[in-house]
Amino acid sequence: MAAASPIVSSVVTPGPRLTDSHGRVIHDLRVSITDRCNYRCVYCRTGEMGAQYPELGIEEYLRLIRLFVSLGIEKVRLTGGEPLLRRGLVELIQELAKMRTLANEPLDLAVTTNGHLLDTLAAPLKAAGLNRVTVSMDAVDAPTFERITRVPGSFEKVVGGIRAAREAGLTPLKINCVLLRGFNDGEIEGFARFAREENVVVRFIEFMPLEEGRLWTPEIVVPLAEIVERIGRAMPLKPLPPREASETARRYTFDDGVGEIGIIAPVSQAFCGACSRVRLTSDGKIRTCLFSQVEHDLYGHMRAGESDAELRTYIARTVQGKEARHHIGEPGFLKPSRSMVHIGG
Repeated sequence: MAAASPIVSSVVTPGPRLTDSHGRVIHDLRVSITDRCNYRCVYCRTGEMGAQYPELGIEEYLRLIRLFVSLGIEKVRLTGGEPLLRRGLVELIQELAKMRTLANEPLDLAVTTNGHLLDTLAAPLKAAGLNRVTVSMDAVDAPTFERITRVPGSFEKVVGGIRAAREAGLTPLKINCVLLRGFNDGEIEGFARFAREENVVVRFIEFMPLEEGRLWTPEIVVPLAEIVERIGRAMPLKPLPPREASETARRYTFDDGVGEIGIIAPVSQAFCGACSRVRLTSDGKIRTCLFSQVEHDLYGHMRAGESDAELRTYIARTVQGKEARHHIGEPGFLKPSRSMVHIGG
């Protein structure tokens, strides 16, 4: 791997705004900064493959992200693996917080984490310029949670991290729960209560075929309609309007207006038509869709010495080829070439 280049100015040179051939404007970038993880969640790492891909230097991520920002990216979410494992994360956030969008606004900066290290990092991350966090948490029952993560003591660590993030002001604080029928679907009502008690936004996510093994089947998916019906029986819900066309979650609040539930339903109610995001893997590959069969080696072009102008052209051309939609559940569907932990959430 090439030696890291020094951090350069936060000023970006504008290029044409990113769009794809389907007319969608791309303004959301997900960047994996590691595929290492300190959890071994059974629905994600059904094998024991561990990390598989190299990580770039912090300065290299900064250069690549700056190129995307110059093309109209407004939201950057750092993911993994588990991004809080990455040395230099606070410094990376500090540098990203200096960047300005094409509208001369600060970047909207977020991190998705399993929360295990958040109790000590929440305050430094907020001070560095992070806007908010999303915590992946698949049960509110401690034994069930630890059976999923396969890490003893993980439940209390994550709850402590959630409370530390809220205290630090990393809000709105979102909790993502991936539901699997017969495994943790008994947690739905408990999560609704958790949303109200902890003042967090709980988002249920339909299970997608992104695990390392071959666990996924249509029957294991808990669809949006069932989640709404079950919560509504215990605590009546009312829908909330979307904040923007590309919002992935259907949003609901309770009758008294206290608490929020979101449901991300890529399987039963796909939202590909309004997709506004692309992904950059930990080793510098562009993925234009979670379910892409092809990756685009942006870092390879950078390592070969291409200029910023050449790299922007490569990014724009790649995004033009973004897929119209995924094909989950259709005949001939193929799982992506990487599992979720190696793509980045």
